[in-house]
Amino acid sequence: MKAVIQRVTEASVTIDGKIVAEIGNGLLVLIGIEDADTQEDSAWLTAKIANLRIFGDENEVMNLSLKDTNGDIIVVSQFTLHAQTKKGNRPSYIKASKPDVAIPLYETFVKQMEMELGKPVQTGQFGADMKVRLLNDGPVTIVIDTKNKE
Repeated sequence: MKAVIQRVTEASVTIDGKIVAEIGNGLLVLIGIEDADTQEDSAWLTAKIANLRIFGDENEVMNLSLKDTNGDIIVVSQFTLHAQTKKGNRPSYIKASKPDVAIPLYETFVKQMEMELGKPVQTGQFGADMKVRLLNDGPVTIVIDTKNKE
């Protein structure tokens, strides 16, 4: 699984002109799933994101996690994170999982995040044409690939 984690002061997802997710301070997380990803990858990534110390403490040092700040989160599926651009100018998405594999793991990830944080997680809609708006705070943007855990 690949994740792009962005610390935000606000973020929203709009589908067909309707806002389906909206938060203030917290994280916007884009998730890409490939066939080799497992439930263990999802659990590891969930804990990593929830506990990632990228929020400022009283001294403005990035020392607090999403759990510490009780911040909100939006999770958006994004197969383009697995784009391969080595050959030519048209990205290949062959490594990205098809919906029958990706949707159950995406839903598992969201449920695990809700359990980790102890509150609901907002989401986009898998496979939809989404408009994602955010105000990146810092900017702080972190990329994590579960294939590089060690």
